[in-house]
Amino acid sequence: MSQDNFYDHLVETYKRAPINDLYQPTITVDDGEARIGIAVNPQHFHGAYHLHGSVIFKLLDDSAFFAAQSVEQTYFIFTANYTSYFIRPVNKGRLTGVGSVISQTRSQIIAKSDVLNDEGKLVASGTGVFAKSEFKLEELAKKWDKDPRLGA
Repeated sequence: MSQDNFYDHLVETYKRAPINDLYQPTITVDDGEARIGIAVNPQHFHGAYHLHGSVIFKLLDDSAFFAAQSVEQTYFIFTANYTSYFIRPVNKGRLTGVGSVISQTRSQIIAKSDVLNDEGKLVASGTGVFAKSEFKLEELAKKWDKDPRLGA
């Protein structure tokens, strides 16, 4: 599979994930980088009328994950550890998670990510360790394509 086809496959896999029906994100993936955007939705607010931290964490983790997965084309990776820092609350606009790979070894990938508001201000930042699983992407793709819960 070519690089471009691989990135397109990652994008389609992300779009088909049922969890993303809640957020309606946009995503782009390139070599060692990923950008994910969502509109702030009052349905995702906590009791103080600002975006719940779980939504911000999802942007941090997803953008770092897809940056990391973009450099590993054989095995599915998973988040082994993620440290996040929340900087400012949000209750309007659009957020963008920007992930990039920092380092890669045979068994793990370290990636960072930032979440920015539509004024370019930092909302949250973090770093994750992503480990290679024993599951080959090719085999998982076959399962995903047959699973009706994933829109096939």
